[in-house]
Amino acid sequence: MKQREIILPTINSEQVADEIGNYLVRIAVKVGARGGVLGLSGGVDSTTTAALAKRGFDKYNANPMNKDKLEVVGYLLPSNTNNSEDLEDGLKVSYRLGLRNETQNIEPIVEAHRFTNPEALKNNYDKGNLMSRIRANVLSTKAATERKVVLGTGNKDEDFGIGYYTLFGDGAVHCSPIGNLSKRLVRQMATYLGFKDLANRVPSAGLELGQTDFKDLGYDYDVVELVVEGIEQGFDLEELVEHNQVTELVEKQLPKSRFDNIEQVVRDIFYRHYKVALPKMEIMHPPAAPVTLNYGGGK
Repeated sequence: MKQREIILPTINSEQVADEIGNYLVRIAVKVGARGGVLGLSGGVDSTTTAALAKRGFDKYNANPMNKDKLEVVGYLLPSNTNNSEDLEDGLKVSYRLGLRNETQNIEPIVEAHRFTNPEALKNNYDKGNLMSRIRANVLSTKAATERKVVLGTGNKDEDFGIGYYTLFGDGAVHCSPIGNLSKRLVRQMATYLGFKDLANRVPSAGLELGQTDFKDLGYDYDVVELVVEGIEQGFDLEELVEHNQVTELVEKQLPKSRFDNIEQVVRDIFYRHYKVALPKMEIMHPPAAPVTLNYGGGK
């Protein structure tokens, strides 16, 4: 019997860029904000989010009827675990977009927690989450003092697929501009917006030396998207483990993965989706910009 296909959505990049930009304008205007702030890491997610916000705000500001102008501000918040190239890429993005930016090394703030939370500095996992929450505090306070909203930079695979973010850290945002775009579609959008050079940058949270998302997870976001789309389209675990689209994609990654076989990978994504992502969403569910996803093969 022929297998039912797992359908991956397509987007019209210009249409979706307009949808997200208009959404961010509505969010800002609704609460009387003067724009948005976000953390710039130089990665494809924060770059794409910044570019979409700048595009939307520029269109709004070009209308002479709109007296209160909207601004995007990029904050670069490196620590000792960040690669120096991250800071350089983040600065390049802000310059290319013409964003006001500010750089603040958070390492002194991290070290200050030795007085209050020394237990959090004993292992890389807890320390990484602490750094994420520190960055969120900085961004939230900047947003409050500047009367702006915090723009999230998480994509659909990370935030709503497997919950790969820190609760009250990078998940502590007012809205999620790219929350309905998979990593694959974020890369497409980045290319459309003129950042093809960053579209395929290796994903990393920058919370541990040498850390990459693939090392942590054991698979890339294309696998997450495929399996989660399969879940949403009614496939069960056993079907996905045997599905040709899944096996073909995962087999290419197994040699470098921490997993031994396809079933382990699919089970891990199932676990993260149902036991991590969905419970986190019940606690903290920032709205994602509504976008047009085409499941019928349209471009």
